[in-house]
Amino acid sequence: MRSRVEDYFNFAELGTTWRTEMLAGMTTFITMAYIVFVNPAILHETGMPIAAVTAATCLSAAFGSILMGAVAKYPIALAPGMGLNAYFTYSVVKGMGVPWQTALGAVFLSGVIFLLLTIGGIRQRLVHAIPKELHAAVAGGVGLFIAFIGLHNAGIIVANGATVVGLGNLRSPQTALAIFGLLLIGLLQVFGVRASMLIGIIGTTLTGYMLGQVHWQPTSYHISEITATAFKLDIRGALHIGVFEIIFVFLFVDLFDNIGTLVAVTKKAGLMDEAHHIPRLSKIFLADATATIAGSLAGTSTVCSYIESSAGVAVGGRSGITAIVTGLLFVVALFIAPLMGAIPTAATSPALILVGALMLGSVRDIEWGDPLIAIPAFLTLITIPLTYSIANGLSFGMVSFALLQLGSGRFRKQDWMLYLLAILFVARFVYMGKN
Repeated sequence: MRSRVEDYFNFAELGTTWRTEMLAGMTTFITMAYIVFVNPAILHETGMPIAAVTAATCLSAAFGSILMGAVAKYPIALAPGMGLNAYFTYSVVKGMGVPWQTALGAVFLSGVIFLLLTIGGIRQRLVHAIPKELHAAVAGGVGLFIAFIGLHNAGIIVANGATVVGLGNLRSPQTALAIFGLLLIGLLQVFGVRASMLIGIIGTTLTGYMLGQVHWQPTSYHISEITATAFKLDIRGALHIGVFEIIFVFLFVDLFDNIGTLVAVTKKAGLMDEAHHIPRLSKIFLADATATIAGSLAGTSTVCSYIESSAGVAVGGRSGITAIVTGLLFVVALFIAPLMGAIPTAATSPALILVGALMLGSVRDIEWGDPLIAIPAFLTLITIPLTYSIANGLSFGMVSFALLQLGSGRFRKQDWMLYLLAILFVARFVYMGKN
């Protein structure tokens, strides 16, 4: 039985083991466990019951991750997406006055459209339209993005009115704890410890408790409270013409954030084929579209692939078992969600910083001597972290690549989808500039 499972997940071909996959799944889970608390806190501002959203968050993350691992066989975990949950709350519900039930209906419809686009092969064509020359730049840009998030969460980088960003207070106890975690994980990696991320996170958490820097108070919670949001979506209301813009934003942002995440994670894991294509791409998209539909039914915003999956990949995760382990841990979190608050941000942010550092290694594959490649690659690399959006960075890179190709007379008929996307991206930027 065990060999059948290993054959199904291509253990021998991928050079992985049960121990490595289990470790990778746990590492991915710990680095993204914050969503169990952050997502409910954001969606609660719409009037949605926080306990119900907590249960919906765990359930949708578990369902999506297990489906991704079992069907698509990739080490990519899913959960309600950051950014999209903020758009759901602050722009749609609070900004436009749309009831949260109707907003959930819009999420459901975007998931259905995703499913139809996948069945029609359109999403796959969009991924193939990304020039292979930009794959390394996307992976590197996402690495910078992750590192930037980790540095901000650690308090090492803070907002600054004069210089946009600046150095935080390194004497702050939480920041000092994060720096300790950074050094701990770094030393473990220097000594070649495969479990460096997981040991570092746990070690930093325990150190924080011993020093009195981690304060945690459990709250009351029961999974049965999901009934307050489950199947409460208003699809008929979402079909109203005034909600089409909302559906489009859910669709667009999720589509290109997902594409960027897939390119970055699969390249880091060495899972692309010789033609720079992602195998079983249809199954990946079927999994995340189905997860978004299931999430809307449970009572949460759009479910998408998580870039924190890179943390699991960094410790050796290569197969779908990594995602399944992460999903099973979200099942456990369904019952013990309050306990997840015991892991402080100071313990997880160092892992994000170092995962970002590992992903940045891909930039060595960029042909920096060729301006046609170097300029779009640089724009992709720099705009992903500085605009705080994978989709924006991908847009800048693809538009500049298309324009430089056309301007230099290197037009290629097979790149027609690239040029079409470039036009759509430009239209998107023009639209964003008016709002």
